[in-house]
Amino acid sequence: MSNKCVPALAEADAAARLAPMDDGAIDLMDMARATSLFALSFRHGDEIARIAAGAGWQADMQGDADDVAAAYLASGAAIAVVDARDALDQGLAATEALGGAIAGNGDALLVLVSRADADAIGDFFDRGATQFLMSPYRDGDLIQALRFADRYATRARGVPAERRVVPGGWRHDRDAGDARRWIDERRADGRPVAAVLVALSRLDIVNAAHGRPAVDALIEAAVRRVDAIASADLGESAMVARLGGAEFVLVAEAEGDALTRTITALDAALARPFAVADALAVLGCRFGVAEAQDGEDAAALLRRASEALVAAKASDGAMLHLALPDGVVPLDALAIDLHHAIERDEIDIRFQPQVEIASGRITGVEALARWNHRKLGPLGADALFAAADRADLGVALSDHIQQLVLARAMAWPAVLGNLRVSLNLSAADIARPGFAALFLARVDASGFPRGRLTIEVTETGLIEDLAAASALLAELRGAGCRVAIDDFGTGYSSLAYLKSLPLDYVKIDKSLVRDIDGSARDRVVVAGAITMARSLGMAVIAEGVETPAQLALLAAGGCEIYQGFLLSEPVGEDALVELMAR
Repeated sequence: MSNKCVPALAEADAAARLAPMDDGAIDLMDMARATSLFALSFRHGDEIARIAAGAGWQADMQGDADDVAAAYLASGAAIAVVDARDALDQGLAATEALGGAIAGNGDALLVLVSRADADAIGDFFDRGATQFLMSPYRDGDLIQALRFADRYATRARGVPAERRVVPGGWRHDRDAGDARRWIDERRADGRPVAAVLVALSRLDIVNAAHGRPAVDALIEAAVRRVDAIASADLGESAMVARLGGAEFVLVAEAEGDALTRTITALDAALARPFAVADALAVLGCRFGVAEAQDGEDAAALLRRASEALVAAKASDGAMLHLALPDGVVPLDALAIDLHHAIERDEIDIRFQPQVEIASGRITGVEALARWNHRKLGPLGADALFAAADRADLGVALSDHIQQLVLARAMAWPAVLGNLRVSLNLSAADIARPGFAALFLARVDASGFPRGRLTIEVTETGLIEDLAAASALLAELRGAGCRVAIDDFGTGYSSLAYLKSLPLDYVKIDKSLVRDIDGSARDRVVVAGAITMARSLGMAVIAEGVETPAQLALLAAGGCEIYQGFLLSEPVGEDALVELMAR
């Protein structure tokens, strides 16, 4: 067990060490109300639901960790339970996903662990747990631990929270309780306040290479950078506080352009490499931003910022997500803005490298659209095309992006001159009469070689008319382009597409890649998809590869090419040139 002096640990440990008691020994009338509870259990959900219900807790039970932070925030509960018994790795990942929201909202996170995994308790606290209970335990022990968690959450929201002591000591020891009090003091005076939640990523790679002390040092260095930016831009009108795991919050008396400038500076500061031992590490980050509304207190503001951070983490392209005011439909607001985005040159292109696994060479890129929104910051392709559909601008936007990609690729320096370029077609493109001839004329007018162009289509874009899609792709392929099916494995008729469509590449969806180092069943599913595609003469590209373990398993299964944050996020031309020079 890690030598961390955590009052919540001592309190919950006391609960775990209670003398044996009858299951009915807890006086349920002590509980003034039925308390809301969010619980994630991979193996023992029925047991937790039974015990909680018997003690008057209204339990929102979850059986898997998909979008767990979003599900927790939607539940409105002040207590979360992660059952890591017989599921240590899944429990650690879920705790890390929940840690920032738990700390930001002043909630409690109770982790249930097997006695054999006692050494991992410190890791759970590093990721944001506030209490733990070790099995085996009796029903009454769990009820008592829940009551301690409820007491902890009540205290954390109302009075100064106990600070966690980390080995070596954090220079920045302000926590979520400090941030909430800072916000409420300024809201009481009617001052504008914003909360910027920051989540660091890629720390698992640093941990694997250099260990947990290096990760702790990196987080502290990142907090120092953010604190320096806040002090320079906003002075005494801002404060930085640590949350759980690799998340922290900047609270500031700022709005509009001033807030945008500060976030831009934060993004630039965190993008610079960090020194780790004798190497440099480049971290990823996501931002969730919320500006206080009339009558909104700290808890509500931080909850909206947490929801925005969850949305940013779930996005492929958007590094930042802004929580819009209550009652505003995001797509309606974006659709209005999109009418002006093209004429203002707000639509940009980023290129994610595709790497040949056998040689380690970058052989191509996928072109991804990004909207540099004047107020909301960078928005990914999902938000961009959803807004285009709402504004009935889907065809115009797709035409604009295709022209941008071709023009940018033609202007590349010689070092990028042999890369393939993958360009996504929308469902609207596929449905357009005469689109193949129109598209090929556009390619030829740009001067970009057809032979270096890969056309990507998604399963969802093919469902409307498979025969028409097949004819279109065959025409493009016959004209010299290559064809890939994107997000393979997410639709309901994937096998039919492999059989019916003229394809060169199959791109395994990131949701399958993410789970490949989980259970044996997950590996079998991915291996089966790779084997099937290769047996039909198609090359396989894996999307969303983030760890060396994922890459090793994909390579062993026969995958030839990968893309993902393991090498690089989507980047501009200058960064792409630097990657080619490595």
